Amino acid sequence: MNQNPARQLAEKRAFLKDHVRQEVDFSRTAQHRGLPAPPLQKPCPPETVRLPLPDGAAALARLGSMSVGEAIRRRESVRGYTSAALSLDELAALLWATQGVREVLSPSCALRTVPSAGARHAFETYLAVSRVAGLPPGLYRYLPFDGQLAQLAVDSRIGSKAALACLGQQFVAAAAVTFFWTALPARMEWRYGLAAHKVIALDAGHVCQNLYLACTALAAGTCAIAAYDQDACDRLLGVDGGEEFTIYAAPVGKC
Repeated sequence: MNQNPARQLAEKRAFLKDHVRQEVDFSRTAQHRGLPAPPLQKPCPPETVRLPLPDGAAALARLGSMSVGEAIRRRESVRGYTSAALSLDELAALLWATQGVREVLSPSCALRTVPSAGARHAFETYLAVSRVAGLPPGLYRYLPFDGQLAQLAVDSRIGSKAALACLGQQFVAAAAVTFFWTALPARMEWRYGLAAHKVIALDAGHVCQNLYLACTALAAGTCAIAAYDQDACDRLLGVDGGEEFTIYAAPVGKC
């Protein structure tokens, strides 16, 4: 039997409130029970590409000439991209801006370039690369603790496949690269239990906003995408859809 629409709306609105935290027994979370934290990064595959990024902040300053205030003022969603390729330096700067590691505090805690509840950082970054100088088109995963990209597949049709997985939005196919972020909820659940899932959603917004600002500074553009085919995206990225699943996407191209 279908649920009453008004009740469904009320339940969805409740998710945005902080009621869940009041109901969680934090003494029963995995952290408080003394269980080890999930790894900060998935294992590194054998095929990798080293990124040219000794200092991400310096790279952004060198590649762009725009103040933070100007980037905020100009920030907008861009769905039209030129055929120009991104340089590997530019891609590295965008990756650093969105998930770069600033400091490792312990084997279970690291500070990055974006805020995250409890510094849990529940995301992995996948890239559908069509036009990045020095990279064969295909699927990659960012390894922020290693300063590398894992090459998952070489695929000249990765752009069109990404567009299909994003419900046929054709501007995705025209992008130089599409960022896909997956969530690994266990990283956040370890500390917050049932309260984890709201903050995962909040954290995704922090990541994508940094991408917007960094793109603007580099004369590139992006457009956040939350309308996608969940199963198709998970298959494209090769994730299981349960312990790890797609949560956000953003194509990037030169303007």
